[in-house]
Amino acid sequence: MFASTLSAALAKRGIHYGWVVAAVTFIMLLTTAGAMGLPGALILPLNNEFGWGTAAISSALALRIMLYGLMGPFAAALMNRYGLRNVAIASALLISLALAGASLIRELWQLMVLWGVVVGIATGLTALVFAATVANRWFFKRRGLLLGVLSASSATGQLAFLPLSAWLATHMGWRVALLPAGIGVLLAALLAILFLADRPSDLGLTAYGEEGPVAPAPTPGGNAVRAAFAMLGEASRQPAFWALFATFFICGLSTNGLIQTHFIAFCSDFGMPAVDSASVLAMMGAFDFIGTIASGYLSDRYDCRWLLFWYYGLRGLSLLWLPSSTFSIYGLSIFAMFYGLDWIATVPPTVRIAASVFGREKGGLAFGWVFMGHQLGAAVAAFGAGLSRSELATYLPAFYGAGAACLLAALIALTAKPKRSDLLLGRSPAPQPA
Repeated sequence: MFASTLSAALAKRGIHYGWVVAAVTFIMLLTTAGAMGLPGALILPLNNEFGWGTAAISSALALRIMLYGLMGPFAAALMNRYGLRNVAIASALLISLALAGASLIRELWQLMVLWGVVVGIATGLTALVFAATVANRWFFKRRGLLLGVLSASSATGQLAFLPLSAWLATHMGWRVALLPAGIGVLLAALLAILFLADRPSDLGLTAYGEEGPVAPAPTPGGNAVRAAFAMLGEASRQPAFWALFATFFICGLSTNGLIQTHFIAFCSDFGMPAVDSASVLAMMGAFDFIGTIASGYLSDRYDCRWLLFWYYGLRGLSLLWLPSSTFSIYGLSIFAMFYGLDWIATVPPTVRIAASVFGREKGGLAFGWVFMGHQLGAAVAAFGAGLSRSELATYLPAFYGAGAACLLAALIALTAKPKRSDLLLGRSPAPQPA
């Protein structure tokens, strides 16, 4: 592994190796999330070629989203047991194999197995829980900002590949559209093999911004599944956990499951070409990158509950307005900017509250269970919106319902009170103006 050599070389220049780990994590999240979001551009081509129907295809995508979330707490436990590096490499290899196999599918059950089960489990290993674990282990200062950057990478990756994939699916066939995400995932695996390290102590370092002697790495041991369920038992006794779980359920309901999965098909109902609507999604990804990084910065300085209140409230209003917009690439630009800034800005404050309640070491495991709620909500929306389109010939009930749920989440967020009033994890509260 080149990590030790590179770490020593960077230390001579005053650069902490945590930034290299953060960069590799950024690329890993970007590419694996791209593979996760890819089917959103392929619903129409699959329906046209195989005639399976939107509801049937959505059921496979809902299974993928559900397993993606269910893996959250177990992924965190596996990282504690086997290390970040091994889990990341296993995830990337599984995704690349599933994408290769997906090009050969002929039956719906094959779609369920490859995109539903394999991609769902594999991407769940390197989801936002991976970002939270890296941030908690490698950074003492700038943790909120880093969470914003890594969260933005994950959300942006789910959208960034869509315009190219939609263009390839339209002009060269949906099988060719699998190639960019597959190549990206293999590149991320190579970087993880070369440069990813599990903990600062493995390289004789402390976390970025942390003072004091290097703490010995915890000895991995125990059953990962048992550890995950033990954390659930502890978390379930905290009211703040259930508030975070409920709000993140609605977060998934109003993002991955609805917009990411059905936005292109929704826009096509109003006569908008797939490539144009995919471009709007990519625009959302660009604004999401800005909004989530800004959210990480703000979560280091302000009460995270009020940040969540505003994020969910504004998202709900934007979804309620969307069906009334003009469905053109120009008309939807306002929605893309407004909604994109808020796409996954909820992650940094949610992770901060979880870490404040359960501590740095257990915060990743606790957030894994909260993240499961996110993906359960996404699965409900992915299937429910597809069912609405098939049975009622319209997506409108799904979009209006998601908007109303976000307004409810804004109120629930205010009840997520951590054990301590200081949400900054050991730092003194930011000075307030007189």
